[in-house]
Amino acid sequence: MFFVFYEMWSAFLFFCLHSVAAQSQCKIVQRFADCSHLKLKEIPSDLPVNITELKVSHNQLKALSVGVLSRYSQLTHLDAGYNLIAKVEEGLCTSLPLLEVLNLQHNVIYHLTNKFFQFCSNLTVLFLQYNKIPAITNDPFLKLQNLKILDVSHNALKSPVLGQQQQQLPNLKELVLSSNSITRLKKEDLTALSNTSLIKLDLSANPLTKFEPGCLRTLQQLDILVMDSIMLGLNLTEELCMELENTSIKMLSLRKVNLSRIASTTFAGLEVTQLKVLDLSENTLSLIEDNSFKWLESLEYLNLHDNRISHISVNTFSGLNNLTHLNLKKSLRTKNATNIGSRIDDYSFQHLKSLKQLIMEDNIFPRITVNMFSGLFSLIYLSLANCSTDLNTVTNATFSSLSNSPLEILNLTRTKISKLEKEAFSSLTKLRKLYVGFNAIAQTLRGDEFKGLVSIKEIYLSNNIKVTLTSYSFSQVPTLSILMLSRTKVDNLEKLTPSPFKPLQNLTILDLSNNNLANLNDELFNGLHGLEILKLEHNNLARLWKQVNPGGPVLFLKGLTNLHVLQLSRNGFDEIPVDAFRGLDHLVHLDLDSNNLNFLPDTVFDGLRSLKLLSLRKNLITSVPRGVFGSVFQKLETLQMAFNPFDCTCESISWFVNWLNGTNTSIPELSSHYICNTPQKYHNASVTTFDTSPCKDVAPFYVLFTVTLSVLLLIIVTSIFTKFQGWRMEFYWHVIVNRVLGYREIDPLEVRFEYDAYIIHAKKDNDWVVRNLLPLEENDVRFCFEERDFESGRSEMEAIVNSIKESRKIVFVVTREILEDPWCKRFKIYHAVHQAIEQSRDSMVVIFLEDIPDYKLYHGLCLRRGMFKSHCILHWPAQKERVKAFHQNLKVAIGSSKKAVKKLALCLTKHRRNLIVERYQSEEG
Repeated sequence: MFFVFYEMWSAFLFFCLHSVAAQSQCKIVQRFADCSHLKLKEIPSDLPVNITELKVSHNQLKALSVGVLSRYSQLTHLDAGYNLIAKVEEGLCTSLPLLEVLNLQHNVIYHLTNKFFQFCSNLTVLFLQYNKIPAITNDPFLKLQNLKILDVSHNALKSPVLGQQQQQLPNLKELVLSSNSITRLKKEDLTALSNTSLIKLDLSANPLTKFEPGCLRTLQQLDILVMDSIMLGLNLTEELCMELENTSIKMLSLRKVNLSRIASTTFAGLEVTQLKVLDLSENTLSLIEDNSFKWLESLEYLNLHDNRISHISVNTFSGLNNLTHLNLKKSLRTKNATNIGSRIDDYSFQHLKSLKQLIMEDNIFPRITVNMFSGLFSLIYLSLANCSTDLNTVTNATFSSLSNSPLEILNLTRTKISKLEKEAFSSLTKLRKLYVGFNAIAQTLRGDEFKGLVSIKEIYLSNNIKVTLTSYSFSQVPTLSILMLSRTKVDNLEKLTPSPFKPLQNLTILDLSNNNLANLNDELFNGLHGLEILKLEHNNLARLWKQVNPGGPVLFLKGLTNLHVLQLSRNGFDEIPVDAFRGLDHLVHLDLDSNNLNFLPDTVFDGLRSLKLLSLRKNLITSVPRGVFGSVFQKLETLQMAFNPFDCTCESISWFVNWLNGTNTSIPELSSHYICNTPQKYHNASVTTFDTSPCKDVAPFYVLFTVTLSVLLLIIVTSIFTKFQGWRMEFYWHVIVNRVLGYREIDPLEVRFEYDAYIIHAKKDNDWVVRNLLPLEENDVRFCFEERDFESGRSEMEAIVNSIKESRKIVFVVTREILEDPWCKRFKIYHAVHQAIEQSRDSMVVIFLEDIPDYKLYHGLCLRRGMFKSHCILHWPAQKERVKAFHQNLKVAIGSSKKAVKKLALCLTKHRRNLIVERYQSEEG
């Protein structure tokens, strides 16, 4: 008994653990739970109770447990496809009252009972395809009043009957019965749906062999009938059309119905319908009798794709006056010994007055005749791509039959065109897009080939043999906005002046890729201010941006101020000039893939303020420095730098790795293809594994270096300033000190001076003073002159001090002799200047009898010209006639007493005044 209990308990634990492990793998996105592909045998019971969508497909469920599903009462969508479910429990919709979509496809349901969907009144979509239902004998759908889509395809139904012929499914819009075993449609089979709003009925891939009269007429609102992949042949197709008589059918699909020919009466039954779309593609149609479509006056779309029509005559499309789209792709491919391709008569399309789109791709017919397209007065789009026809040379007569058509798009891709003659498209004045790529054109474009294309916006010339441009190649198409010239071996662009693109002022897209271009001149794109996309990848432009290029780098991108996308991959660039991208303020996408770039100049990307995507994949970049990439990375949304040989060192990628760790920029392939190449320690490792922590140790040294350098520069500047301007600093310092100590300028109105000026001069200049200064005393100026005015009995030092104190001004007579006079140097000058600063007076006047340099004046007397106001600096004139002016200036200087900001400087003595006196006395002794 114990062992039995143990086994049961172990099994229970295993089941619980397995279920929990499976449940934990469910993906919950908002209110949607995805538990598919988990090999579940039970619906998980621990999901959020407020989910509205549950997907448990591709598991091993054998039933939908009502007990578990009752937890999720807010479910509106339940996908239980691809399981082993054989039946639906009766209370399913009682537990899920809001259920709208139920998917039970690819299960093993064999029999439908009335109880399956008894309470599913809110169900709108029910998928039961790929089950094993042989017949619907009860009324399982009777209660589904709101059902709109019912799919019971790929079962084993032998009849389209959905119940016991009671009226049901009043709101059904789409019924899919394809790929069953239905062999005939009886009159009463669909009567239960006579009161529905059924719009689409799909009976494809059924072995139908009989349509009983009236079998489809009960579906009064039927718009779409799909009968694809049924072996109808001519007779059953005609029988089907008769059954659709007087119905509201709008679209009829008859793809792969083995319809080898269409007789003139095949669609007679559709005459009184409003059929808009008829699909006859992928049949083996070889013959269409004249007037076969005359019954379909309302038809707008006719699809004849992939057939074998041998002949299109004048009356093949007779009666299709309202047709707007005709698809003849791969429909004219008949070949025999006498006829190469299908035959298209002149005026074959003349009845298609309303046709707007004609697709004739991948066909074989002899030639385009002069009147092949006559009568297409509404045609907008014509495609002859990949047609085998005699279209080697396009002349002005080739498409002349379309001169009265408002054709806007002409596709001549892969039609083996080798030459465009003069005015080849002149009759197509409304043409906006011309595609002549993937042909064999090998010619020089002189401009007249496109004459007459006054409305053209796009020309596709890519993938031709060789296109040689001239300065006038596009002079006739100034309205062009898109020009594609990839793989055309365009050359000679560096020699063309003016540029062939100069007339294209409206150009927005230009493709010159894959042309092996090696030379461009810097005026090639001049004037293309509206160009937004420029493709130059797969060329050989490397030499143009080299510093050693004769004449320097060629800045061929200048002037492209509105460029948004620039593709320069695979050009062999190993250098980029610092000004290469200057002016590209609106550039959003820059592609430099697969070049040889390694070192990039600082600021090369700084002007790209709008850049969102930068691609540098497959280059030789080893270092990602901040100076190059710091500014451009700030607003980048996508960065592509995979497949570069990164040098994983602090100097090379430390900043880059830190940026990667903090950015929100999308970086594809980051974990797989951003690989270190050096050093050996990180070889073949991802850059994301690079440890930047040791790099941080360098930071204090950077700070120390910065601080040390700053201090050193400050010391140097201070030393230089002190050397040449220190005396000013010392002077202003003493002035401030004197102001703080309370000294003030003596007001001449308050103090009466004995003398107007005290004269300090060298003994050898005594005669000059007597001869030129003392005579001024006659004009109310009184000087203190030592030899005359010193009192007898006083010491000379005392007399000098008292005389200076009793003088309002001090006059220095400067000659070379005074610089050597010991009395002047060591006593008089020091005392006079010191007293002037203490009293804060503008009291010093200097007279230069000789030209004394300022540095000698400083070394001799510790004076500078900057210590005196400009009007107090006088020079003895060499001309006698200027002596009177000198005397007048001297009187002004001696008489000035207004207060002003002092421009005096002082060379203070390093010893006290008593030391000076001691030196003087010692010399006297």
